[in-house]
Amino acid sequence: MTTTNPSSETLLNVESLIKNYYERLNTLTREMQTYKEMLQGTLDNDTEFHENDQASKKTAKLKTIAKQKVLAVTANAELADKVKDYQHQLKELRISLSEYLTQYLSLAGTNQIETPNGDLLEIVTNAKLVKKKV
Repeated sequence: MTTTNPSSETLLNVESLIKNYYERLNTLTREMQTYKEMLQGTLDNDTEFHENDQASKKTAKLKTIAKQKVLAVTANAELADKVKDYQHQLKELRISLSEYLTQYLSLAGTNQIETPNGDLLEIVTNAKLVKKKV
C-alpha cells in the first residue's frame, strides 16, 4: 500500500486544477473569438454601422493629423517626450516594486506593509501563465 504525503497530494490537486482552468481558458478564448468574428461580420454587413464606422475612421485620421501638428512645435514635442519618459520610469518602478513585494511576502510571511506616513497597505498578487520560450 502506497502512502502519499498530504502536501504532495495537495500539490497534485492544485496542479490538476491549474491545468483544467488553463484548458478551459483556452477553450473559452477560441469560442469567444469565433463569436466575435461572427458579430464583426454582422456589423460589417450593416449599412448604417458601416457608414458610421467609416466616418469615425475619417475623424480619427483628422484627429491624428491635428495632434501631429500640435506636437510639431518644439515645446510640445519636449512635453510629449517627458510624458513618455515618465511613463517608462513608472513602468520600470512598478516592475521592481512587484519583485520586491514578492520577495517581502516570502521573507516577512505577511501580506501587509506600512508606509512611511503610517498607512497600512495590503500586498495583492496576480499570477498568470505564459508560454515558455524555448
